[in-house]
Amino acid sequence: MNVSTAIFDRSAPDLDSCPDESLPEFAFIGRSNVGKSSLLNLLAGKERLARVSPTPGFTKLINFFTINKTWRLVDLPGYGYAEGSRKHVSQFNRAAANYIRHRPNLCCTFLLVDSSLEPQPLDLEIVQWLATHALQFVIVFTKTDRGTPETTAANIAAFKERIAGWFSKLPETFQCSAEAGHGRSELLGVIAKIVDAGPAPEAPSPDGPPLPPEIEPPFRMEVRANNARKTAFDKKKLKGARPW
Repeated sequence: MNVSTAIFDRSAPDLDSCPDESLPEFAFIGRSNVGKSSLLNLLAGKERLARVSPTPGFTKLINFFTINKTWRLVDLPGYGYAEGSRKHVSQFNRAAANYIRHRPNLCCTFLLVDSSLEPQPLDLEIVQWLATHALQFVIVFTKTDRGTPETTAANIAAFKERIAGWFSKLPETFQCSAEAGHGRSELLGVIAKIVDAGPAPEAPSPDGPPLPPEIEPPFRMEVRANNARKTAFDKKKLKGARPW
């Protein structure tokens, strides 16, 4: 796929503020500092399209970028650690969950996992949440240029092993390095295949309405405020797993 134009559209604080549903969208989510913004810039071929920040949890809104005037990249708030108040963390976590579950023109979610780390509980929680809701997603292992090839391969293998029991067939997985420029063609190929296929048959609406303010989605975020870490919400234990 050739990317000729990449334009920032808007930032949305919630599902109702998202742009119209006329274009297919591809969402990217992952732990804070997983390299999400750098990967989006690599895919778009535009160095400063998505802002890269050293501050964990910098992205607090749903950011939309229109590519080739025909589809959109969507930068979702990261999970893990963030600077800010518990209230704001709750709001943007809920916005990400509502977007993934209820956005009708979302074609695929790209879950980014840091390949330089052993399997992290937060990443495993999100995989289980996506699987439980039967949502379309692929897994992208980032930062494959960090550490030794043996360590990277071992971490990826361990992650796949941890989630294997939740699926009859594992989701597609890819490897990339935004710094080295690896993985761009493979990920754009996934997007191109879906875009070229045209609109998919309308899927049944997800069970239940968008999440109300008093219900927290499983995007756990710990807040750094006044040099103290606070848990944004208690860990939810999802019972069982739904085959892919």
